[in-house]
Amino acid sequence: MKNLSTILVLAILITCCVTHVRSDASDHRYNDGDAVPLYANKVGPFHNPSETYRYFDLPFCSAGDVKEKREALGEVLNGDRLVSAPYKLEFRKEKDTEVACRRKLTKEEVAQFRTAVKKDYYFQMYYDDLPIWGFLGKVDKEGKTDPSEYKYFLYKHIQFEVMYNKDRVIEIGAKMDPHSVVDLTEDKDVDADFMYTVKWRETNIPFENRMDKYSQSSSLPHHLEIHWFSIINSCVTVLLLTGFLATILMRVLKNDFMKYAQDEEAADDQEETGWKYIHGDVFRFPKHKSLFAAAHGSGTQLFTLTIFIFMLALVGVFYPYNRGALFTALVVIYALTSGIAGYTATSFYCQLEGTNWVRNLLLTGCLFCGPLFLTFCFLNTVAIAYSATAALPFGTIVVIVLIWTLVTSPLLVLGGIAGKNSKAEFQAPCRTTKYPREIPPLPWYRTTIPQMAMAGFLPFSAIYIELYYIFASVWGHRIYTIYSILFIVFIILLIVTAFITVALTYFQLAAEDHEWWWRSFLCGGSTGLFIYGYCLYYYYARSDMSGFMQTSFFFGYMACICYGFFLMLGTVGFRAALLFVRHIYKSIKCE
Repeated sequence: MKNLSTILVLAILITCCVTHVRSDASDHRYNDGDAVPLYANKVGPFHNPSETYRYFDLPFCSAGDVKEKREALGEVLNGDRLVSAPYKLEFRKEKDTEVACRRKLTKEEVAQFRTAVKKDYYFQMYYDDLPIWGFLGKVDKEGKTDPSEYKYFLYKHIQFEVMYNKDRVIEIGAKMDPHSVVDLTEDKDVDADFMYTVKWRETNIPFENRMDKYSQSSSLPHHLEIHWFSIINSCVTVLLLTGFLATILMRVLKNDFMKYAQDEEAADDQEETGWKYIHGDVFRFPKHKSLFAAAHGSGTQLFTLTIFIFMLALVGVFYPYNRGALFTALVVIYALTSGIAGYTATSFYCQLEGTNWVRNLLLTGCLFCGPLFLTFCFLNTVAIAYSATAALPFGTIVVIVLIWTLVTSPLLVLGGIAGKNSKAEFQAPCRTTKYPREIPPLPWYRTTIPQMAMAGFLPFSAIYIELYYIFASVWGHRIYTIYSILFIVFIILLIVTAFITVALTYFQLAAEDHEWWWRSFLCGGSTGLFIYGYCLYYYYARSDMSGFMQTSFFFGYMACICYGFFLMLGTVGFRAALLFVRHIYKSIKCE
């Protein structure tokens, strides 16, 4: 595994370099009158963050040749499609009502703009890598009850206000002039002069801190109070759960150990406590061992990926509007950590005395990537049908396929070979009997589904407050930057998942049910199902998303994310249960 460790270090270094290139590229100094790059990015309905289109998909006019900016992989995955904007903002050069371009809008183009205004379309631009937003128009509903009487107007005058410090751009804002509009209410040809005003103001804010206003938006006092309340709520859950385990579970175990230590020949005592009674079956390998080992390997890789993403976030790689940094990190680190999945799955499969390790390795490689690939194919087809920027270009798809073929797959195979040759044996403190003992009838609340519901509820209750802010950032326009608090919540999630899985495993063994392997994995991963249930609530109660494309993107990609959580937390739950089961059976004398 030494080579895998080296690869992981390289993954972090490569990702840091790739994701920080945007920061270095934007560190420009300008002289008076120098051209500062202004790019138009995309337009789309404000409430549908996935449904975005190229800026010139709407019939805006351009001042000259439109040049496309070359985008990195993460930026393309983020849906960014930058082109040169029709406005020219030279450094420290003020302009008053400058005409960018003139255009005669046909009836069809007027109807196109009216539809965009009706759906609350916004635009996004970047000036020296600083984001700019604005709405395309407004709807006049004052004094009107019938929607057919509404009036629709297109803004045609943008007022830019730019702040600078010596020879650097620090901040930019854009306001739409509500009095300079084009009436789009009727289907008729209209003339539109797209104009802009530029004002420059000096500031003392240093260039290094120009992104602070975006970072601090999620750290406002009233927001921090809610986040700390979330952590306190989670910590109380952890304390109650650990207290329950310490006072109840450990006391019961202590009594069990004392009983077995007093008289090894008293069979009645052994019959009273079920978990000792099944010592010959508790380490019997699970059914579908290849699938179990593959899920364990995939979950371990996703856990490693999550830890590395948190490491990058905590050192400041994912600062606001470092476009595509997160997607780049996810692709690079997932590809370079595939060896961990191969090694973990194959070595564990061989410990379970599996023979067809090649099939197990193929299953490991497809267990998470397979559903993700099928979901992507469907959603990319939808995006192509909508002509949205979420549709990946053919070249980007080729790059991703090459990464999977030349990096992910070879590392997966190398990890599998290393796992097969590790020659590790499964450490079982008790000898397994030849024939399995019959499991006694159990009440309905001890079956798999009720146990999963119980196991998933507590971890979900520890994170649900923070989930809203994550959803509002990923599926909205809020900025989330307090990764330290998110990391604390993540640690609490792992602790609660491990503890509740251990408790339920003990109760299962005490009921003389020795098939705990899959149960512990399912109970640990059940939080992912609760998160997907929260998706339904968020979509219908907390968001204004609509339309087939946005709905399919939201539920499609959230299904993949929740599936990943299921695998990752299932692995955490199983590992905790395995340590616990080994410990209690190692503490007694088993014949």
